[in-house]
Amino acid sequence: MAEMHLPGATRELADLRRRLAPEPEAAFRAFSKAVFAEGALDARTKQLIAVAVAHVTQCPWCIEGHVKAARKAGASGEEIMEAIWIAAEMRAGAAYAHSLKTLDLLAAEDGGKT
Repeated sequence: MAEMHLPGATRELADLRRRLAPEPEAAFRAFSKAVFAEGALDARTKQLIAVAVAHVTQCPWCIEGHVKAARKAGASGEEIMEAIWIAAEMRAGAAYAHSLKTLDLLAAEDGGKT
């Protein structure tokens, strides 16, 4: 199996992204800053949520950035791993919950004999 190439986040690529779409880039940065600002949730909690979501979306750059940010915000390794386990359960739970769609289709197909 061939390895997937994932480019590093370089200054050159960031500058290119900004040059190609400056308004969306600025809007995204403002949005991100607003979302991660202290509010009802503290920075540590927000970063732990981001770690979990990054694992569900499977974004390697998000995983790296938010694990580092969570540590900087005071999250322990145990808290980060627990957030990842929550993400794993939620992803598995979604597959489990969606099995109802399949069961409904099977039951409709054979008149409820399944």
